[in-house]
Amino acid sequence: MSEPVLDVEAMLQRFRERAAAVRTRTLPPVGGEERQRFIDQAQDDLMDFGIVGDAEATLDDGVLTLRIDLRPATEG
Repeated sequence: MSEPVLDVEAMLQRFRERAAAVRTRTLPPVGGEERQRFIDQAQDDLMDFGIVGDAEATLDDGVLTLRIDLRPATEG
């Protein structure tokens, strides 16, 4: 049985799709603290999935490296 091959671009695309899904996720019919926890988790998910989805990835000798520029965008 052969080992699965990592398709890095497909992985990054899945993270971009997850970030997009979080943006369009509707709030469940909950209130109070539970609602706030849901909102907080959605914000964390959006940030995490978006950051990984925007990464430049390289796979060298079995080491996956994600390069993520977190510097603020400059106006041009």
